[in-house]
Amino acid sequence: MRVAAPRGPRTLGSRNAKAAATARQRAAFSPLYKQIKELLLESLGAGEWKPGESIPSEVELANLYHVSQGTVRKAIDELAAESVLIRRQGKGTFVATHHEDEVRYRFLRLASRHGQEKREKPASKFLSCIVRPAEQLELDLLELPVASDIVEIERVMHFGDKPVVFEQIILPASSFKELTLETLQKQLPLYGLFESEFGVSMIRAEEQLYAVAASAKVSELLGISEDCPLLAINRIAYTYGDKPIEIRKGMYLTKDYFYRNSLN
Repeated sequence: MRVAAPRGPRTLGSRNAKAAATARQRAAFSPLYKQIKELLLESLGAGEWKPGESIPSEVELANLYHVSQGTVRKAIDELAAESVLIRRQGKGTFVATHHEDEVRYRFLRLASRHGQEKREKPASKFLSCIVRPAEQLELDLLELPVASDIVEIERVMHFGDKPVVFEQIILPASSFKELTLETLQKQLPLYGLFESEFGVSMIRAEEQLYAVAASAKVSELLGISEDCPLLAINRIAYTYGDKPIEIRKGMYLTKDYFYRNSLN
C-alpha cells in the first residue's frame, strides 16, 4: 500500500510538494509505517518543526496522511528510538534538540573508569577556527563541489580539570558562514550551537575507532608523554536527507575513561 498524498489545505505547516512526492516514490515499496517515517523526516528536514518544538498529535498525522493511528505511532516509535524525536508523557512528542542533556551527549561515549553514576560534563577550550580550501578527501567525505572551502576547528575537552580529548572538526563553509572562534567561546553544546545559529541538526553519525600513539602536538595539549597510547575516533555526522555535514577526528586519553557503546 502506498501513502496517499494529503488532500485539501494544509494546517500543519507548508511542505514542498516535489520533495514530498519524491519521498513517497522512494518509499513506495516500503512498509506503510516506513513511508510515514520518510515523510516525517522530510518535514523535519524542511524545518516545519524546529528542534525543541512539538509535532502534531498521532491523530492529526493519521488524518493528514490517511493512515491508521497505529501506523503513525510505529513511525514515531522508530524516530524516538533514533533520538530524532522525544516522547514526553502527558505533553506530546517533540523534536530532539542538542541543547537538552538527554540528547546533547548521545554522541559522546566516554565513561569514567571510577564508577561515577552521573555523567561528567566536559568543558571545551577552543584553540582555533579557520577557513581554508578543502582537501580532496574532505571534498569526497562531505560530498562538496570542487574548490569548496571548509571550516576547521581545533579544541581540547576537559573533564574536571583534566584535558582528555583533542579534536579537529571539519565543516562545509557554505553551511557555517560567519562561524568564528568568538561564537564558539559561548560554551554552548557544539551541536546545539549548530542547531540554533546555523539551522543544522546532527541526526546520526558513523565512527571508526583505532589505537594510535600521541604526536608531539597532542601530547603537549593533553599533558602526556609523546607516544602515549590514545584511542582515535574518526566520525562523519549526517543531517536530514542523510547529508554528510561534519568530519571529526578525536584523540582520546583513556587512562581514566573508556569508550562505552550499547548494541541492540
